[in-house]
Amino acid sequence: MRRDTFLKSLAALAAAGALPLSARAAANVKMMIPANPGGGWDTTGRALGKALSDAKVADTVTYDNKGGAAGALGLAQFVNGSKGDPNALMVMGSVMLGGIITGKPPVKLEQATPIARLTTEYNVFVLPANSPLKTMKDVVDQLKKDPGSVKWGGGSRGSTEHIAAAMIAQKVGADPSKINYVAFRGGGEATAAILGGNVTVGGSGYSEFAEYIAAGKMKAIAVTSAQRLPGINVPTLKEQGIDVEIGNWRGVYGAPGISAEQRKALTDMVLAALKSPSWAESLKKNDWTAAVLSGEAFAKFVDDDFASLRAIMTKSGMV
Repeated sequence: MRRDTFLKSLAALAAAGALPLSARAAANVKMMIPANPGGGWDTTGRALGKALSDAKVADTVTYDNKGGAAGALGLAQFVNGSKGDPNALMVMGSVMLGGIITGKPPVKLEQATPIARLTTEYNVFVLPANSPLKTMKDVVDQLKKDPGSVKWGGGSRGSTEHIAAAMIAQKVGADPSKINYVAFRGGGEATAAILGGNVTVGGSGYSEFAEYIAAGKMKAIAVTSAQRLPGINVPTLKEQGIDVEIGNWRGVYGAPGISAEQRKALTDMVLAALKSPSWAESLKKNDWTAAVLSGEAFAKFVDDDFASLRAIMTKSGMV
Protein backbone atom coordinates (compact mmCIF):
# COMPACT_ATOMS: atom_id res chain seq x y z
CA MET A 1 0.00 0.00 0.00
CA ARG A 2 1.31 3.46 -0.87
CA ARG A 3 2.26 5.62 2.11
CA ASP A 4 -0.32 8.35 1.33
CA THR A 5 -3.07 5.72 0.98
CA PHE A 6 -2.02 4.14 4.27
CA LEU A 7 -2.08 7.50 6.08
CA LYS A 8 -5.54 8.30 4.68
CA SER A 9 -6.79 4.89 5.89
CA LEU A 10 -5.26 5.51 9.32
CA ALA A 11 -6.92 8.91 9.54
CA ALA A 12 -10.29 7.42 8.59
CA LEU A 13 -9.99 4.74 11.27
CA ALA A 14 -8.99 7.32 13.87
CA ALA A 15 -11.97 9.49 12.98
CA ALA A 16 -14.28 6.51 13.41
CA GLY A 17 -12.71 5.62 16.76
CA ALA A 18 -11.75 2.19 15.43
CA LEU A 19 -8.01 2.27 16.14
CA PRO A 20 -6.56 0.53 19.17
CA LEU A 21 -5.74 2.89 22.05
CA SER A 22 -2.01 2.65 21.39
CA ALA A 23 -2.44 3.92 17.84
CA ARG A 24 -4.76 6.87 18.57
CA ALA A 25 -3.97 10.37 19.68
CA ALA A 26 -5.12 10.90 23.26
CA ALA A 27 -8.50 12.55 23.61
CA ASN A 28 -9.60 15.86 25.07
CA VAL A 29 -12.28 14.63 27.45
CA LYS A 30 -15.18 16.79 28.64
CA MET A 31 -16.50 15.49 31.97
CA MET A 32 -20.01 16.47 33.06
CA ILE A 33 -20.38 16.19 36.84
CA PRO A 34 -24.11 16.61 37.61
CA ALA A 35 -23.47 17.72 41.19
CA ASN A 36 -21.87 20.52 43.15
CA PRO A 37 -18.13 20.36 43.96
CA GLY A 38 -17.04 18.24 46.90
CA GLY A 39 -19.54 15.36 46.87
CA GLY A 40 -19.25 11.74 45.76
CA TRP A 41 -19.91 12.31 42.05
CA ASP A 42 -17.43 15.20 41.96
CA THR A 43 -14.76 13.12 43.68
CA THR A 44 -15.44 10.22 41.30
CA GLY A 45 -15.34 12.37 38.15
CA ARG A 46 -12.10 14.08 39.08
CA ALA A 47 -10.48 10.81 40.16
CA LEU A 48 -11.45 9.26 36.82
CA GLY A 49 -10.16 12.33 34.96
CA LYS A 50 -6.79 12.02 36.70
CA ALA A 51 -6.70 8.29 35.90
CA LEU A 52 -7.47 9.00 32.21
CA SER A 53 -4.56 11.45 32.09
CA ASP A 54 -2.18 9.19 34.02
CA ALA A 55 -3.04 6.26 31.74
CA LYS A 56 -2.20 8.56 28.81
CA VAL A 57 -5.53 7.95 27.08
CA ALA A 58 -6.57 11.59 27.57
CA ASP A 59 -4.47 14.67 26.79
CA THR A 60 -6.76 16.95 28.76
CA VAL A 61 -9.83 16.57 30.94
CA THR A 62 -12.13 19.52 31.59
CA TYR A 63 -14.90 19.45 34.20
CA ASP A 64 -18.33 21.02 34.26
CA ASN A 65 -20.24 20.90 37.56
CA LYS A 66 -24.01 21.29 37.24
CA GLY A 67 -25.74 20.31 40.48
CA GLY A 68 -29.41 20.03 41.31
CA ALA A 69 -32.40 17.66 41.28
CA ALA A 70 -30.33 14.53 42.04
CA GLY A 71 -28.35 15.00 38.84
CA ALA A 72 -31.32 15.71 36.56
CA LEU A 73 -30.16 19.25 35.71
CA GLY A 74 -26.72 18.01 34.67
CA LEU A 75 -28.31 15.15 32.73
CA ALA A 76 -30.48 17.59 30.77
CA GLN A 77 -27.48 19.78 29.95
CA PHE A 78 -25.43 16.75 28.92
CA VAL A 79 -28.14 15.26 26.70
CA ASN A 80 -28.95 18.57 25.01
CA GLY A 81 -25.42 19.91 24.71
CA SER A 82 -23.19 16.92 23.91
CA LYS A 83 -24.96 15.14 21.04
CA GLY A 84 -22.53 13.17 18.90
CA ASP A 85 -19.46 14.17 20.96
CA PRO A 86 -17.23 11.06 21.18
CA ASN A 87 -15.13 12.55 24.01
CA ALA A 88 -17.95 13.57 26.38
CA LEU A 89 -18.53 11.68 29.61
CA MET A 90 -21.08 12.14 32.39
CA VAL A 91 -20.77 10.78 35.91
CA MET A 92 -23.99 9.16 37.16
CA GLY A 93 -25.22 6.41 39.43
CA SER A 94 -28.01 5.00 41.55
CA VAL A 95 -28.86 8.42 43.02
CA MET A 96 -29.64 9.71 39.51
CA LEU A 97 -32.02 6.79 38.93
CA GLY A 98 -33.85 7.65 42.14
CA GLY A 99 -33.99 11.32 41.15
CA ILE A 100 -35.41 10.49 37.73
CA ILE A 101 -38.10 8.27 39.29
CA THR A 102 -39.20 10.97 41.75
CA GLY A 103 -38.56 14.06 39.63
CA LYS A 104 -39.57 13.04 36.08
CA PRO A 105 -37.03 15.29 34.26
CA PRO A 106 -37.66 16.50 30.68
CA VAL A 107 -34.93 14.25 29.25
CA LYS A 108 -34.38 10.52 29.63
CA LEU A 109 -31.23 8.71 30.71
CA GLU A 110 -31.79 6.33 27.78
CA GLN A 111 -30.97 9.21 25.42
CA ALA A 112 -27.34 9.03 26.58
CA THR A 113 -24.99 6.08 25.99
CA PRO A 114 -24.07 3.58 28.76
CA ILE A 115 -20.30 3.19 29.12
CA ALA A 116 -19.31 1.59 32.43
CA ARG A 117 -20.08 1.12 36.10
CA LEU A 118 -17.03 2.02 38.16
CA THR A 119 -17.57 1.59 41.89
CA THR A 120 -19.97 0.81 44.67
CA GLU A 121 -19.84 2.70 47.95
CA TYR A 122 -21.93 1.34 50.78
CA ASN A 123 -23.80 3.62 53.12
CA VAL A 124 -23.11 3.94 56.81
CA PHE A 125 -25.76 5.04 59.29
CA VAL A 126 -24.57 7.19 62.19
CA LEU A 127 -25.95 8.75 65.36
CA PRO A 128 -24.84 12.08 66.83
CA ALA A 129 -22.32 11.40 69.61
CA ASN A 130 -24.70 12.75 72.27
CA SER A 131 -27.77 10.85 71.04
CA PRO A 132 -29.80 8.98 73.67
CA LEU A 133 -29.99 6.15 71.12
CA LYS A 134 -26.89 3.96 71.01
CA THR A 135 -27.52 1.18 68.47
CA MET A 136 -29.50 0.34 65.34
CA LYS A 137 -31.78 -1.74 67.60
CA ASP A 138 -32.60 1.45 69.52
CA VAL A 139 -33.45 3.18 66.23
CA VAL A 140 -35.62 0.26 65.11
CA ASP A 141 -37.46 0.12 68.45
CA GLN A 142 -38.24 3.84 68.16
CA LEU A 143 -39.22 3.39 64.51
CA LYS A 144 -41.73 0.68 65.42
CA LYS A 145 -43.29 2.85 68.14
CA ASP A 146 -43.58 5.99 66.01
CA PRO A 147 -42.04 6.05 62.49
CA GLY A 148 -42.34 9.83 62.23
CA SER A 149 -40.35 10.42 65.43
CA VAL A 150 -37.15 9.09 63.81
CA LYS A 151 -35.75 11.85 61.63
CA TRP A 152 -33.44 10.40 58.96
CA GLY A 153 -30.95 12.83 57.38
CA GLY A 154 -29.10 12.28 54.12
CA GLY A 155 -28.78 13.16 50.46
CA SER A 156 -31.45 14.00 47.92
CA ARG A 157 -34.92 12.47 47.92
CA GLY A 158 -34.57 9.05 46.29
CA SER A 159 -30.91 8.66 47.33
CA THR A 160 -29.62 5.26 48.46
CA GLU A 161 -29.77 6.30 52.13
CA HIS A 162 -33.40 7.39 51.66
CA ILE A 163 -34.26 4.08 50.00
CA ALA A 164 -32.31 2.15 52.65
CA ALA A 165 -34.31 3.88 55.41
CA ALA A 166 -37.56 2.85 53.69
CA MET A 167 -36.28 -0.71 53.25
CA ILE A 168 -35.32 -0.90 56.95
CA ALA A 169 -38.81 0.25 57.95
CA GLN A 170 -40.39 -2.32 55.65
CA LYS A 171 -38.22 -5.18 56.95
CA VAL A 172 -38.88 -4.44 60.64
CA GLY A 173 -42.64 -4.07 60.20
CA ALA A 174 -42.95 -0.27 60.28
CA ASP A 175 -44.86 1.66 57.62
CA PRO A 176 -42.22 2.80 55.07
CA SER A 177 -44.54 5.51 53.75
CA LYS A 178 -44.41 7.19 57.17
CA ILE A 179 -40.65 7.55 57.52
CA ASN A 180 -39.50 11.09 58.28
CA TYR A 181 -36.69 11.75 55.78
CA VAL A 182 -34.90 15.09 55.58
CA ALA A 183 -33.06 15.60 52.27
CA PHE A 184 -29.98 17.84 52.18
CA ARG A 185 -28.41 19.42 49.11
CA GLY A 186 -24.90 18.28 49.95
CA GLY A 187 -22.74 16.27 52.34
CA GLY A 188 -21.74 19.41 54.27
CA GLU A 189 -25.33 20.27 55.17
CA ALA A 190 -26.11 16.70 56.24
CA THR A 191 -22.95 16.52 58.35
CA ALA A 192 -23.78 19.80 60.12
CA ALA A 193 -27.32 18.55 60.86
CA ILE A 194 -26.00 15.32 62.37
CA LEU A 195 -23.30 17.04 64.44
CA GLY A 196 -25.87 19.54 65.66
CA GLY A 197 -28.31 16.81 66.68
CA ASN A 198 -30.93 18.14 64.26
CA VAL A 199 -31.62 14.64 62.88
CA THR A 200 -31.98 11.35 64.73
CA VAL A 201 -29.84 9.28 62.38
CA GLY A 202 -27.75 10.19 59.35
CA GLY A 203 -26.73 8.21 56.29
CA SER A 204 -24.05 8.63 53.62
CA GLY A 205 -21.04 6.97 52.05
CA TYR A 206 -18.52 5.95 54.72
CA SER A 207 -15.82 8.26 53.35
CA GLU A 208 -17.96 11.36 54.00
CA PHE A 209 -18.33 10.59 57.71
CA ALA A 210 -15.03 8.79 58.38
CA GLU A 211 -13.20 11.67 60.06
CA TYR A 212 -16.13 12.42 62.39
CA ILE A 213 -16.52 8.75 63.31
CA ALA A 214 -12.78 8.53 64.04
CA ALA A 215 -12.97 11.69 66.19
CA GLY A 216 -15.89 10.32 68.21
CA LYS A 217 -18.30 13.02 66.98
CA MET A 218 -20.53 10.44 65.30
CA LYS A 219 -21.29 6.84 66.26
CA ALA A 220 -21.48 4.40 63.35
CA ILE A 221 -24.25 1.85 63.94
CA ALA A 222 -24.63 -0.05 60.64
CA VAL A 223 -23.38 -0.41 57.07
CA THR A 224 -25.51 -1.47 54.10
CA SER A 225 -23.02 -3.97 52.66
CA ALA A 226 -23.36 -7.76 52.68
CA GLN A 227 -20.19 -8.14 54.78
CA ARG A 228 -18.32 -5.74 57.03
CA LEU A 229 -16.20 -3.29 55.08
CA PRO A 230 -12.44 -4.03 55.15
CA GLY A 231 -10.73 -2.32 58.07
CA ILE A 232 -14.00 -0.80 59.32
CA ASN A 233 -15.44 -2.38 62.45
CA VAL A 234 -19.10 -1.50 61.89
CA PRO A 235 -21.78 -4.23 61.84
CA THR A 236 -23.90 -4.77 58.75
CA LEU A 237 -27.67 -4.44 58.84
CA LYS A 238 -27.90 -8.11 57.93
CA GLU A 239 -25.91 -9.30 60.94
CA GLN A 240 -28.28 -7.24 63.10
CA GLY A 241 -31.24 -9.17 61.72
CA ILE A 242 -32.35 -6.59 59.13
CA ASP A 243 -32.25 -8.11 55.65
CA VAL A 244 -31.21 -4.98 53.75
CA GLU A 245 -28.27 -4.61 51.37
CA ILE A 246 -27.90 -1.64 49.04
CA GLY A 247 -24.91 -0.01 47.37
CA ASN A 248 -24.47 3.49 46.04
CA TRP A 249 -22.93 2.57 42.70
CA ARG A 250 -21.42 5.12 40.31
CA GLY A 251 -20.68 4.96 36.61
CA VAL A 252 -20.26 6.98 33.44
CA TYR A 253 -22.33 7.53 30.30
CA GLY A 254 -21.32 8.87 26.91
CA ALA A 255 -23.13 11.41 24.78
CA PRO A 256 -26.30 10.72 22.77
CA GLY A 257 -25.85 9.75 19.14
CA ILE A 258 -22.30 8.41 19.15
CA SER A 259 -21.51 5.46 16.88
CA ALA A 260 -20.85 1.90 18.04
CA GLU A 261 -17.16 2.39 17.21
CA GLN A 262 -16.99 5.62 19.20
CA ARG A 263 -18.74 3.96 22.13
CA LYS A 264 -16.21 1.12 22.10
CA ALA A 265 -13.31 3.56 21.94
CA LEU A 266 -14.69 5.56 24.88
CA THR A 267 -15.29 2.36 26.86
CA ASP A 268 -11.74 1.16 26.14
CA MET A 269 -10.39 4.51 27.37
CA VAL A 270 -12.31 4.28 30.64
CA LEU A 271 -11.34 0.63 31.22
CA ALA A 272 -7.68 1.51 30.60
CA ALA A 273 -7.92 4.31 33.18
CA LEU A 274 -9.40 1.89 35.74
CA LYS A 275 -6.24 -0.22 35.51
CA SER A 276 -3.97 2.70 36.40
CA PRO A 277 -2.15 3.10 39.76
CA SER A 278 -3.89 6.47 40.09
CA TRP A 279 -7.33 4.81 40.12
CA ALA A 280 -6.18 2.12 42.57
CA GLU A 281 -5.04 4.90 44.90
CA SER A 282 -8.45 6.63 44.62
CA LEU A 283 -10.27 3.37 45.48
CA LYS A 284 -8.20 2.98 48.63
CA LYS A 285 -8.37 6.63 49.67
CA ASN A 286 -12.16 6.87 49.33
CA ASP A 287 -13.10 3.37 50.59
CA TRP A 288 -14.74 2.62 47.24
CA THR A 289 -15.38 -0.98 46.18
CA ALA A 290 -14.44 -1.69 42.56
CA ALA A 291 -17.54 -2.82 40.64
CA VAL A 292 -16.54 -2.63 36.98
CA LEU A 293 -19.17 -3.51 34.40
CA SER A 294 -19.27 -2.28 30.81
CA GLY A 295 -21.09 -2.57 27.50
CA GLU A 296 -24.47 -4.26 27.25
CA ALA A 297 -24.02 -5.89 30.67
CA PHE A 298 -23.89 -2.41 32.21
CA ALA A 299 -26.91 -1.24 30.19
CA LYS A 300 -28.92 -4.26 31.42
CA PHE A 301 -27.80 -3.66 35.00
CA VAL A 302 -29.07 -0.07 34.84
CA ASP A 303 -32.44 -1.20 33.44
CA ASP A 304 -32.82 -3.85 36.15
CA ASP A 305 -31.79 -1.48 38.94
CA PHE A 306 -34.20 1.15 37.63
CA ALA A 307 -37.09 -1.34 37.84
CA SER A 308 -36.06 -2.53 41.32
CA LEU A 309 -35.71 1.01 42.70
CA ARG A 310 -39.05 2.06 41.20
CA ALA A 311 -40.79 -0.89 42.89
CA ILE A 312 -39.22 -0.11 46.29
CA MET A 313 -39.92 3.63 46.00
CA THR A 314 -43.52 3.11 44.92
CA LYS A 315 -44.16 0.78 47.85
CA SER A 316 -42.61 3.37 50.19
CA GLY A 317 -44.75 6.23 48.93
CA MET A 318 -41.84 8.12 47.35
CA VAL A 319 -43.42 8.10 43.89
